[in-house]
Amino acid sequence: MKKNRLILAILATIGLVLSCNEDSLELSNPNELSPDTFLTNATQVESAVIAVYSNLQTRGLFSRHMFFMMDNMAHENGGNNQLEADKRQYLDFSFDSSHGAIGAYWESCYRGINKANYVIENKSLIDEIIPSVMSNADKAKAIAESKFLRALFYFFIVTRYGDAPLITTLPPDDGAGFGKSTSAEIYAQIIQDLQDAIPDLLPKGQEENGRATRGAAQALLGKVYLFLERYDDALGMFNALQGYDLEDNYFDNFMEETEFGVESIFEIQYDDDLGFSAQWNSDRSGEGPNEATFRGQEYGFNDWFNVFPSDDLLNEYEPGDIRYEQTFYVNGDTFGPDGSLTVTHFPSNGGGNAGWAKYQNYYKDANEDQTSGINFKYLRYADVLLMMAECESMRPGGDQDVAVGYINQVRERAGLADLPTGMSAAQVFDALVHERKVELAGEQCRFNDIIRWGIAGTELAGTNFQAGKHELLPIPQPEIDSNINLSSADQNPGY
Repeated sequence: MKKNRLILAILATIGLVLSCNEDSLELSNPNELSPDTFLTNATQVESAVIAVYSNLQTRGLFSRHMFFMMDNMAHENGGNNQLEADKRQYLDFSFDSSHGAIGAYWESCYRGINKANYVIENKSLIDEIIPSVMSNADKAKAIAESKFLRALFYFFIVTRYGDAPLITTLPPDDGAGFGKSTSAEIYAQIIQDLQDAIPDLLPKGQEENGRATRGAAQALLGKVYLFLERYDDALGMFNALQGYDLEDNYFDNFMEETEFGVESIFEIQYDDDLGFSAQWNSDRSGEGPNEATFRGQEYGFNDWFNVFPSDDLLNEYEPGDIRYEQTFYVNGDTFGPDGSLTVTHFPSNGGGNAGWAKYQNYYKDANEDQTSGINFKYLRYADVLLMMAECESMRPGGDQDVAVGYINQVRERAGLADLPTGMSAAQVFDALVHERKVELAGEQCRFNDIIRWGIAGTELAGTNFQAGKHELLPIPQPEIDSNINLSSADQNPGY
């Protein structure tokens, strides 16, 4: 069993207190229990903060729909014949505002935001807890963790929907919803929350595994600055990171036994020993035991095998890149608890020529099931190094050789020769596009990358991707129907 787990089974009452109305996230005040009688000691505050983390484990996010959404839209995946229609719609960009999983993604984020707001808005009550019951440092850290998580949920929202409701207070008692704010306003709130959180979060090594650390907030803020093309600000955040490095073995990032290693900055936690009875019910609420992800079963070549790595992705790897064999299974590879089984599965019934090894349990099991306990690495140091390379290359007066040096740190672990010095900015950009594609394959990064780089139309040619439309998801129609401050005119372009 994993030690020092954060995401435990949440008390049902906490989930109910902090959840939103099923019909609209905007319409219901969550405080069925008054904070005057609830947030009175450290245990209760801790429960409220943990409830915010729990929304990362919904099926709308990391437990199921998010990896399909991001990996399929990026065409890192192809679909086998049995792939469900709503997941196939990501591949051919045929989804619309009625798409249930897109609605679950939206609502999972906003329920998480609502839970964070519950903690943040009640800061004055938390501060009234006497220091002998809860230290001032712990009170400040509870607010900081909630602000980090609110920023993370809003980053998920703004990158996928653009302009959207910006909610930083508890819902009004009259049930009125919130209208759209601009993406610039949302980004400003994300930046403010992360800046507020950084001083009061603990560094890695002093914090319980799985909680937001100072390094996690710095890395996320650096990523936000990068997305806004504020390259010097991003480098400032990345350079402030301390205590992180690359794992010697790339695959250590994707096994259960080697979680929270030196490369890990922030992980979405799972541990099926702690319970998963709510996994089919926790579409967006985060209530109940949801300590397992469907990722292993869904992507498992010897199990449901709904998707496979696309040929476009497989062909991106250079000869000798050890990440290829640590990311994929091909015919002739061995797997299972003692390596006694041989892969003979390809091509698959959808045409796939390989299966995923990353985040799979086949290094120790013959079969996957619905309860994988492998954590997702949302932020890791290799990603940071490549973002530092991009910032250095893109910033005014940037040194391309310094940028190449960051890329080469990642390449050296992969067993590849260093890129040469003297490369142009255009050559460095091409190297970055390649390196992020192979280093972060299947980690839900590439779609955001090709969108922000403005190359999605080229990279996704022939997939039905429409520039000017599919950079964003549609705002879920139930939200427009139930929120009096949203109308069809607020829908994203093309939907």
